[in-house]
Amino acid sequence: MDIGVVLQNDPPASKVVELARKAEAAGFSHVWTFDSHVLWQEPFVIYSKILDETRKITVGPMVTNPGTRDWTVTASLFATLNEMYGNRTICGIGRGDSALRVLGAQPQTLGQLREAVQVIKALGNGGKVTLRGRELQFAWAPESRLEVWVAAYGPKALALTGEVGDGYILQLADPDIAAWMIGAVRRAAERAGRDPMAIKFCVAAPAYVGDDLAHQREQTRWFGGMVGNHVADIVARYGADGTVPQVLTDYIKGREGYDYAEHGRAGNTHTTFVPDEVVDRFCVLGPVESHLKRLHELRDLGVDQFAVYLQHDNKEETLAAYGSQIIPAMT
Repeated sequence: MDIGVVLQNDPPASKVVELARKAEAAGFSHVWTFDSHVLWQEPFVIYSKILDETRKITVGPMVTNPGTRDWTVTASLFATLNEMYGNRTICGIGRGDSALRVLGAQPQTLGQLREAVQVIKALGNGGKVTLRGRELQFAWAPESRLEVWVAAYGPKALALTGEVGDGYILQLADPDIAAWMIGAVRRAAERAGRDPMAIKFCVAAPAYVGDDLAHQREQTRWFGGMVGNHVADIVARYGADGTVPQVLTDYIKGREGYDYAEHGRAGNTHTTFVPDEVVDRFCVLGPVESHLKRLHELRDLGVDQFAVYLQHDNKEETLAAYGSQIIPAMT
């Protein structure tokens, strides 16, 4: 199992680059960042610096979206980085949440997401696309190689992932929910005539190594609120009738709005509705042994990568513990 890390692009950018260097030295395979250019700094600028100061690690957004950049611009950013530093980029993409909502816009449709995945993947791999009636290709990037992994929760988005994605990103670490989601993606891939076992699976969630469980919960409760935004969209569309696992729909009943100014931050005051049980299920908390137990469960389900959300007050210590004890045991 690969172990990646997810960072916020908080200033100073030099600190993000420093954490990326430490992650590579510790054996992490990927550095992902949020892509929400109003709330945080622009990620692709920082990726260039990370790639320049590392040698092996793969970088990319968790996740970008089809709405804030033209799809050809997104593909060109990846292809340019690949030409400069070797094929060390990856594209995580979804419909869009914070990046679009803070602009007063709504997440993109699944149709737009599907087409964006196809365009970005084709151009990022040196291929041709027809867009707006024109045939396009990056003649300058024939050797670029780019995987596009789709983040999804709802049934139609999961089906789309199985049909067109190279990988699937699930942003929570509950093994029961992961098994359900992975099964849905694989069934969709099989229906589409694809090899369901060729799709890669990434589970991403806050991980905090330590013994003070109560403190760890308070530092990571924000994550349940972030996931709740996506679940609320699913419930609004499909209802809470078992279309997705009940644990997802049950806990958001006490949700009362959301302030994107506190998005993805410890101490978010709009996530008090998230119970301890959900924090424990969605995140990976406790001593090293608890992390290893959860990661073994996820690996047994077919998860290829666990990505550590590092948005809490124990960044350096958790990074070091993963490097010295957890990564050697899982890779």
